[in-house]
Amino acid sequence: METGALGAPYAPGQIIVQQGAPGECMYVILEGKVEVFIERDGGEVSLKCCREGDFLGELALFNREQHAASARALEATRVLSIDRKTFLRRIQEDPTLAFGLVQSLCQQVKELNNEVALLNTVVRESLHEHLRQRDAPAP
Repeated sequence: METGALGAPYAPGQIIVQQGAPGECMYVILEGKVEVFIERDGGEVSLKCCREGDFLGELALFNREQHAASARALEATRVLSIDRKTFLRRIQEDPTLAFGLVQSLCQQVKELNNEVALLNTVVRESLHEHLRQRDAPAP
């Protein structure tokens, strides 16, 4: 990783943002890979992996909420953090940045819709199978 380059360096395994932290910044991955995960019931649930050019933490930044998930570097990674004031200033200077962000968010919504549809199908099939077995005559 280049010294003096833009953004902060993170070593493999290092936490970039912690679930529950104040949503003061969003993060753009300049180099490397990052895992986004939530902590639940004493364990971790992986949500997605991000690569160069991806961003995270935007919802907490826009909604002024705590971060809903943690992010950890999977390899040597460089991340640029952008606070709300800087983000809004850059959007005013170059509105195409907002359009790119909206496009990316729309893609994420589309992917989440597909995942929800798949989960609904699995749950429905599982419920039907459970009811079928429950109502089957005993041998």
